[in-house]
Amino acid sequence: MVWNGGPVNGEMMMAEMASQPEVLTRLVARAPSDAAKVRAVVPDPLAGVVFLARGSSDNAAVFGRYLAELTAGRPAGLAAPSIYTRYHAEVDWRGYLVVAVSQSGATPEIISTCAVMKQAGAVVVGVTNELNSPMADAVDVVLSTDAGPERAVPATKTATGQQALLATIASGLRAAGPSPAIDLGGLPGAVTAVLADPEPAVSLAHRWADVDRLVVAGRGLGYAAALETALKVKETTGSLAEGISTADLLHGPIATVYAGAPVLLIDAGGPAAADLEELRELLGPRHADVATLPLPAGPEPVQVIAATVRGQQLAHAMARAKGFDPDAPADLSKVTATI
Repeated sequence: MVWNGGPVNGEMMMAEMASQPEVLTRLVARAPSDAAKVRAVVPDPLAGVVFLARGSSDNAAVFGRYLAELTAGRPAGLAAPSIYTRYHAEVDWRGYLVVAVSQSGATPEIISTCAVMKQAGAVVVGVTNELNSPMADAVDVVLSTDAGPERAVPATKTATGQQALLATIASGLRAAGPSPAIDLGGLPGAVTAVLADPEPAVSLAHRWADVDRLVVAGRGLGYAAALETALKVKETTGSLAEGISTADLLHGPIATVYAGAPVLLIDAGGPAAADLEELRELLGPRHADVATLPLPAGPEPVQVIAATVRGQQLAHAMARAKGFDPDAPADLSKVTATI
């Protein structure tokens, strides 16, 4: 569907995207004290780290999962809330750090699962934008994204705020592993540079204005940005966008990438960058419509968060090109009360 001249909006989402450098500046300044709060409660010995989330928060959790395992040298993974809310499993969580991530701090299944895990021996750290929420009473330590009210349905400043906080939490786990500190000092500047240069995303959005499906591929830390970009495109445009690991794409799903099929590659540098180039070479003979959006130079975690902002720009511009209001996608609400 292409815009037919009907009314579109998107000012709220745009304003909230624009506020991200300010939010991230606060979080970077707070990082040493936040990391110390986490370090003070990490179980000793640490058995592992598990992330508990839904929606955009779940995509941020994928980012955190990679960083936590790299920094702590302990297994890290993602929890399945239905194990507790539907199957009522009894699991021994002693020695584990659970990181619960919820923008609203009010999703019922996240709160109830926090309580079960804590009772079963886990130390639970909460990440939310709402300190005065049920999450604050369900965790051992709560960290705020401090992003202010977010009115547009698609999460922008809270999503990147969560990513920054999860990098800080991973830094707080360094006592359990040999990894160097995660440097986010250049993050506000990198996001400012992306926001000041919307043209690459806007041009790509117009190129893809009539597509109804999109593959967004990344690997390693960049996989999280691929998932979040795909979610933003789905939310704002109603198009079927799939975020996928480049490795998983090669295991069968590449058959769906036909001539002219749009593919966005998330290249955030780091050890996985070579895999993106290999995939690009494989997609050439398939005549797919392959694109990569430019990112400022910097450490891989910083580039991933900058890539998430690029994805927000693309989703916003695609929605407007299709005549949709990115602030209020049809049939979606800000808080999804899954149980």
